[in-house]
Amino acid sequence: MLSDLVAGSVADAQDRRALRSLAEVEAAALARPAALDALQALAPADRIKIIAEVKRASPSRGPLADIPDPAALAAAYETGGASAISVLTEGRKFGGSLADLEAVRAAVSIPVLRKDFIAEPYQVFEARAAGADIVLLIVAALDDATLGSLHTLIGELGMTALVETHDAAELDRAVQLGAQLVGVNARNLSTFELDRDLFGRLVDKIPAGVTRVAESAVMAAADVAHYRAAGADVVLVGEALVTQGDPVATLTEFLGA
Repeated sequence: MLSDLVAGSVADAQDRRALRSLAEVEAAALARPAALDALQALAPADRIKIIAEVKRASPSRGPLADIPDPAALAAAYETGGASAISVLTEGRKFGGSLADLEAVRAAVSIPVLRKDFIAEPYQVFEARAAGADIVLLIVAALDDATLGSLHTLIGELGMTALVETHDAAELDRAVQLGAQLVGVNARNLSTFELDRDLFGRLVDKIPAGVTRVAESAVMAAADVAHYRAAGADVVLVGEALVTQGDPVATLTEFLGA
């Protein structure tokens, strides 16, 4: 599944590149105002922080929410206390787009994450051109050379990489990379099975000073409390916020966990 998602995302990027060259996208990226400091926004604090996600669908669950106005949803998230906004820009399985990211960037004053299957520089320049402050890098999808070069490029553009891992070996690679924002995803992107306790088993491998993000398997305040007790600084929440009717109330409840 992961390899298919990466291949599809790269193919879609190549289609966009045929319409808008790398040079054009790079110029647009460099013309953007400086990216917001995501590490500061997500720095460990005396309470849990939440990255709230604009998510229409997923491969495992299918359609989740229509979200006709992603900017309005993101603004509600910010009002509700989110520290950053994640925007799915993958179109085939998640129903997202770079237009969603641009709309969200214009609507909020907190950092915005481009969540996609990033595997080539063009996609990184696209992210900055659309206003992203954070770019997701999935360790399982990238060899060491590609992971390193993309991580460097993200930093050179003033953004922050959220380096996502799924097991101890991937976490070792993230640490060797020098990643400062490290996620542990409870969802296995090959089988799509969930393991809420994975974060707790791996967290001790994350060095001091690195911001620790727990991803997936968050449907209730108790799940947020579980991750916080295990040592999470930040929790990324998507499905629960778009399926439970009142995203601000849900976010408020989660932040109080």
